[in-house]
Amino acid sequence: MLSVQGLNQFYGQSHTLWDIDLFLEERSCLALMGRNGVGKTTLLDCIMGLNRIASGGIRYAGLEITQKPAEMRVPLGIAYVPQGRMIFPLLTVEENLRIGLGSNRARAGTIPSSVFEIFPVLKTMRNRKGGDLSGGQQQQLAIGRALVTAPQLLILDEPTEGLQPSIVQEIGDLIVKFNKELGITVLLVEQKLPFLRRVADRFVILDKGRVVAQDTISKLSDELISRHLTV
Repeated sequence: MLSVQGLNQFYGQSHTLWDIDLFLEERSCLALMGRNGVGKTTLLDCIMGLNRIASGGIRYAGLEITQKPAEMRVPLGIAYVPQGRMIFPLLTVEENLRIGLGSNRARAGTIPSSVFEIFPVLKTMRNRKGGDLSGGQQQQLAIGRALVTAPQLLILDEPTEGLQPSIVQEIGDLIVKFNKELGITVLLVEQKLPFLRRVADRFVILDKGRVVAQDTISKLSDELISRHLTV
């Protein structure tokens, strides 16, 4: 589904990502892990075309997308829910969702009914402004906006950040549903280890911009956690 090979990225003179190799199988969930500041969000932005890379390549569904701009990646079936949700607070829920209809994979002018089936609260609050929603409702809106584009690959950056445990549980249920029932592949950045052990198939750990470990989630050992994840 997604392959990143030998990716290097710079901010000015600072070398931020070093020779990143990453592979994500179709209908799987890959957890991208690491302490704060090691390059996780930078890598996601590179995959989405929001950051320019210095060298290396990105392939998606057999297509070379390294040089494709971000607006060309969404129609291919890649959706991104960034850290902090990034909804439009002054737009209504429905207006936020309609933004995703710009993708040519989406039904012209129509929000898919499946989005309201997955998130019924969005249907009841469709005329409320995004900024008036709770944190959990805003996260549902952010994910719903991504689903409007009919993605085959869904990228989530810290989707449980700042949410109460019951909502975290619901987000986990959704990721499992996306994988197992809807066939959506998921690339996930998350800090909560119990959450990751529940939803992810594999993990990749970044440290100082380099991949230092990757394996099935069952191989995420206490030693790896102590060395690369604890603060």
